[in-house]
Amino acid sequence: MKTEFEKMRSQELYYFGGGEIMQSLVHAKDLCRRLRAMTITDDGYRALIEELIPGIPASSVVCPPFHCDHGNGIVMGENVFVNYDCVMLDGGEIRIGDNVKIGPGCHIYTPQHPMDPVERREQKETAYPVTIGEDTWLGGHVTVCPGVTIGARCIIAAGSVVVRDIPDDCLAAGNPAVVKRRLNGK
Repeated sequence: MKTEFEKMRSQELYYFGGGEIMQSLVHAKDLCRRLRAMTITDDGYRALIEELIPGIPASSVVCPPFHCDHGNGIVMGENVFVNYDCVMLDGGEIRIGDNVKIGPGCHIYTPQHPMDPVERREQKETAYPVTIGEDTWLGGHVTVCPGVTIGARCIIAAGSVVVRDIPDDCLAAGNPAVVKRRLNGK
């Protein structure tokens, strides 16, 4: 039988109010709190960000303040830059490709609460993974919703809300974000 944590990472309905999920949340919240008092050049920054986001490459940078639910659901490629005040709710996996730039104030969400209002009263949800392809740039204050895949070499204009997949090599903008044009002559 799967644990609630395993259900969370498997896109199944799970309860987030206790056990292993709550321990993971508390651990990440403490690390994020400590990170808020630092800059990327402070002694101890690298060790703290590597504890929060296991496997983060040495070439990738996350500027505090930064907020996440677990940290261990974030998979970052090489040369990723995450600017100030970003939020990554990583109940589901958030996979970020190489050379991605994430502007200030961006939010990436994987949790989806139940549609039924009575069910929503309970501490349960489903988490859907988000993928951001290599060499993509999210402008400031972009919101990426649960289950979305943004292709490689894309630009998502500042303030956009991405609610559906964006193919490779596209400029997308708006609320909801729509493809405005193809990039790189493709």
